[in-house]
Amino acid sequence: MKKNNKVKSLKQALKDFHVTIFGSARIKEGDPEYKEIYKLARMIGKNGINLVTGGGPGVMRAANTGHIAGREESDPPYAIGLGIKLPHEQRVDPYLDIKVKFTRFSERLDNFMLLSNAIIVAPGGIGTMLELFFSWQLMQVKHTCSIPIILLGKQWHGLLKWLKEVPLKRRFFNREDLELLFYAENSKQAMEIVSDAYKHFKEDKKDFCLNYKKYKKHLEGK
Repeated sequence: MKKNNKVKSLKQALKDFHVTIFGSARIKEGDPEYKEIYKLARMIGKNGINLVTGGGPGVMRAANTGHIAGREESDPPYAIGLGIKLPHEQRVDPYLDIKVKFTRFSERLDNFMLLSNAIIVAPGGIGTMLELFFSWQLMQVKHTCSIPIILLGKQWHGLLKWLKEVPLKRRFFNREDLELLFYAENSKQAMEIVSDAYKHFKEDKKDFCLNYKKYKKHLEGK
């Protein structure tokens, strides 16, 4: 395991570039979605980009194992797991450099937003939907930076169609709001979007809109 021991805490990590992956804990290792996330996370690791997940099984395990498999030996990126205490306790994934567990979903979601520079939403259920719509609304009301929210996989076809045909058609939100969401058919397409954001971060780091700065101001104003 190529561990990164430079970053020991969330506070230390804030100023770096992170890709967050949301998705179901119920996806199994042999599932096509598991393999696709593994491939994507491996590319993320190979490109020296840090990863954030919920730190549990399923999509999160696929992401963490893929990420660590893709890391280069010299100056490897790191992986953060933001876990949650549940009635049926999830075991924290060992393939992590930083592990933090929360008792409230709201606090956990706030920390996801502070860290995220790009978000990938893999197939999932209620928890994944919460993370998707929470992230999207914060961007809509400009509480966070405009970062890519990438819907990965065919599960999202129906949702995107409904969003266009019902709430958008009735003007419950604007077309500009819908354009905050990106769609990727596969890991290669998702990685292209992530790479563009990372390139911008590296080229214009001083001017790059960092969620930890913008969202932190909102939290402090509560």
